[in-house]
Amino acid sequence: MDLDKICRAFKRNRFDCTIFETAEEAAAYLSQEIHGKTVGMGDSMTLESMKMYERLSENNEVYDVQHIENKDYTSKERMEQFLFMARKCLMTDVFLTSANAASETGELVNIDGTGNRISGSLFGHRKVYFVIGVNKICPTLDDAVFRARNVAAPKNVERHHYKNGCSFFNYKKCCDCSAPDRICNALVIYYKKMRNMDMEVVIINEELGL
Repeated sequence: MDLDKICRAFKRNRFDCTIFETAEEAAAYLSQEIHGKTVGMGDSMTLESMKMYERLSENNEVYDVQHIENKDYTSKERMEQFLFMARKCLMTDVFLTSANAASETGELVNIDGTGNRISGSLFGHRKVYFVIGVNKICPTLDDAVFRARNVAAPKNVERHHYKNGCSFFNYKKCCDCSAPDRICNALVIYYKKMRNMDMEVVIINEELGL
């Protein structure tokens, strides 16, 4: 996989793009770049494994739906807290997320059930960072969409213990179900950088996330 070529493809699509050999190097870069800001984070196992919430909290005001303090909430209360935190994430200077898939031709793909990740990545911030491991990168856009639906989505269903079509097929593929717990309610393809907002793809030469 030629990461320099892939990075050039993203730049042709008006994204900024940086490449790092390790997650530690990428985390250090992000910590240096983001200072004195309000920061929102999408539900990302990549960012969680890099401990970006803890790192960025040292010098920023950080909101993250994965870090809701009180563990004794009822399910209804916890959902209310999730939605409160998700809305906070939409109003920040900077938003960090990952992608369910990316293409070697410079597009990103994300699937969402609630909408907080994709809405946070499309509008309202000064800058959005997409942090991806090389396992997310596929040869073509069609391959990236397939990966998002049939690899990343089932793994996320398993992580959250949802009961839907993915769980029926043992988390191996999407069956385009209509279950209340369906997580692929919206699919977004980022063909180009959005107007009036900086967007940077951070590629890490490691396998990270789902």
